[in-house]
Amino acid sequence: MPIVKYITTDQLLVWVNALIAAQTVYGVQAKEQRFAYDALADAADLRLDFDVTILPPKKFFQPLVETIMKFHVDGHYESVTSEEPFIIFGVHPYDVVAIAQMDEVFRANYADTHYLSRRERATIVACDIQNASPSMFAACMGTATVEDGFDILLTKIGDGYVVDVRTAKGEALLVALGDAPDADAGTLARREQFWDDARRFLNKYLLKCKPTDLPALLEDQYEHAIWEHNAGLCYSCGSCNMVCPTCYCFDVQDEVDWTLEKGTRVRKWDSCMLRDFATVAGGHNFRRRREERYRHRFYRKGQYLWQRMGQIACVGCGRCTTACTAKIANPVELYNTLMEG
Repeated sequence: MPIVKYITTDQLLVWVNALIAAQTVYGVQAKEQRFAYDALADAADLRLDFDVTILPPKKFFQPLVETIMKFHVDGHYESVTSEEPFIIFGVHPYDVVAIAQMDEVFRANYADTHYLSRRERATIVACDIQNASPSMFAACMGTATVEDGFDILLTKIGDGYVVDVRTAKGEALLVALGDAPDADAGTLARREQFWDDARRFLNKYLLKCKPTDLPALLEDQYEHAIWEHNAGLCYSCGSCNMVCPTCYCFDVQDEVDWTLEKGTRVRKWDSCMLRDFATVAGGHNFRRRREERYRHRFYRKGQYLWQRMGQIACVGCGRCTTACTAKIANPVELYNTLMEG
């Protein structure tokens, strides 16, 4: 059975500071007029009322740049994996869903030990959404609330928080919380109403079909005029990919030391929207045109991952819409246009 407590905001701050003293804690903090995950030095810097972070928490499991192997000219090499435990504080439900999808991707076929090593050492403290971003459509995608995929879930009710503990990792954090009362029936009823409202209203855009309708919708729209029209406005900058919580493409490069005796193998984020992404041996590029790359992004989100693993690769966070300076990345607008024929 879940352990469900209720704490005041002051108790929350004391608890978070105790966790910071014990291990590395990353939390959402204000960065000028935006929000971002960063290492917490003081609980007072933690913002659980944020709308959306610039980058998703996937960066803690698949860093923007990471060394995955060291090698030497004598033939010796060693894999590099992370061993440090850490806590991520304040993960919104849609990002919890995205992390679960990435877990499945990186476990499939040849399991990615670098990703999984970080994932296994992470404790996720999720937080229900208090303020919606201007581009969110999580309710349309069924990701405005979440029932699993986290270790602890915080929900702001009144002047405090419901602390819903679901795993052994979550229980381990309760030691630093100290004695806290169980959430009473009235508080839990208010939480249910909060969730019901979130599932109904957390949309700034309204998708005019169910997410599960998208694969069939895309089946007959490969030659739709919108691909060429919007691609004509696209800068091929890759911003939409870089901020997406369910994009995971990467490039691998070997970097050799100046002595030519040793080096490292480095993995870096990559983007299918970049012109050289699809360049292969011999200089052939199977998605040279912007139209092809732009279309591929939406098919990957709405159809390809569905065919592969039965999931839509969009969680409605709206980051791509915010990041796109050309204003052509909004999935809701694109899919609604396709529905009109």
